[in-house]
Formats: sequence, structure tokens, C-alpha cells
Amino acid sequence: MKVYFLSKKTMVIIAAILVVIILSLVFMTSKGEGLASVFNAQEKLLPIYSVDKEDKTIAISFDAAWGDEFTQEILDILKKEDIKTTFFLVGMWVDKYPEQVQAIADAGHEIGNHSSSHPDMTKLDKNKMKEELNSTNEKISKYKELDTFLFRPPFGAYNNDLIKTVEELGGYTIQWDVDSLDWKNEGAEQIVNRVVSNVKPGSIVLFHNNAEYTTQALPTIIKELKDQGYTIVPISELIYKENYTMDHTGKQIQNNVKN
Repeated sequence: MKVYFLSKKTMVIIAAILVVIILSLVFMTSKGEGLASVFNAQEKLLPIYSVDKEDKTIAISFDAAWGDEFTQEILDILKKEDIKTTFFLVGMWVDKYPEQVQAIADAGHEIGNHSSSHPDMTKLDKNKMKEELNSTNEKISKYKELDTFLFRPPFGAYNNDLIKTVEELGGYTIQWDVDSLDWKNEGAEQIVNRVVSNVKPGSIVLFHNNAEYTTQALPTIIKELKDQGYTIVPISELIYKENYTMDHTGKQIQNNVKN
């Protein structure tokens, strides 16, 4: 049997590495963490960005936080095309534009929650998160019954606490996988190309109610998507409500159901 001897230099290096590992573990323990916490911290919860669909069903949505100059024109376009969509409303927008909220509800569109004051929700504790969510849900419910509680985070900012809080209140956190970027006001053609070229079955498309060129782009987008065989539905009709998993991109996938 051969016996191997480590050089003094190698032993010093190994000892230094062991010291670093031990000190790291001590530090984590002193902070109330352990190895389990380290692994759990890697588990990042995701909102719903899109849905795994075999048929060509998609949803389009509008965020309303500032202004209402183009809201009625959007509603007129959707009525002409016989399409129902989802509007995510901020509570302060509901307060400022009650007639438009009523018009959205009367037109049969779905209304989702976009917070009360449009904060970065990740900077709030869970109690403040609940205040933002519950306040807006109460306001929306005066205009339309919330059959499904959908929440879209302001700025698209989320963390595990936010997703868990929405779930605790019986809701679903909704993002998007196709961003029209209409708020950049680059022109209708850019919006059309960006949306039509990126949509796929199960997509959720993001628009804003008060972007300058959205109403110019919307009829062309709807026509091209219809010509490609797509059906547009509200988000609550697109997503799975139970028995699903999420992949690493935020795509919702329905689990196989055994009869």
C-alpha cells in the first residue's frame, strides 16, 4: 500500500479552506440560518407569465394606472371585434375615473387588481401588501363581482412574499410573456410587429390603456392574430385554476389527470 504525504503548502491551503467553510456556517447560524435555509432560499416562486396550451388561445390585457384619454376608444375597438379582455386597475385610478370603470364592467371585460397606489410591492411588508390588495378588491367589487382574483404587480416587481400573499387571499399573480412596450410611444407599426411576431399559444399580452399608439395598433394586431387562428379570451379563461405546475419561465402547465 502506498502512503502519500501532503506538502506543508498543501496542508496550509486545505486548512485555510476548512476555516472559511466553518466561519461561513457559524455566520449563517448566527443569523438564524442553516444549511436548510440556504437551499430553501434558492426556491424562487414565479407568477404566471404564460400558459401551456395546445390550441391557439391567448389573452390580452391592459394596465390602467394613469390617465383615461384612450380607454373608451379601446373599449369601442374591442366591442367591434367582439373580444373580451382583462383590465388591471390601480385603486387610485378607480377612484379618479369611476365612469370608465363602469364602462369596462358594463362591456363585460374582466377586471384585475393592479394595487391601490402603484408601489413597488417588494418593498412592503406582508400587512402592507394585503392593504394594497384588499383595498382595490373592495373598490372593484362595487362595479363587478370578482369571480377570479387576478393581480398584476406594478412594474412587474415581485418576490416570494408577494406571491404567497396573493395566494393566501385566493388569487393568482399574473405577468406577461409578450410586452407591447406601447408606453414607449414608438409608433403603431412597432407595436404591431412586436406583438404579432412574439405571440404563441397560451401567451399573455401586455398593453396600457393610455399609451399614445395603442388604439392605432390594436385593430391590426387583432386582425392578424385572428387570421392566424388565434382566439382571444380573458386571462381567467386562459389560466389553470388548480392541478398545475410552473416551469422555470413562469409557464403554467396542467398536470396529467388520471381518470
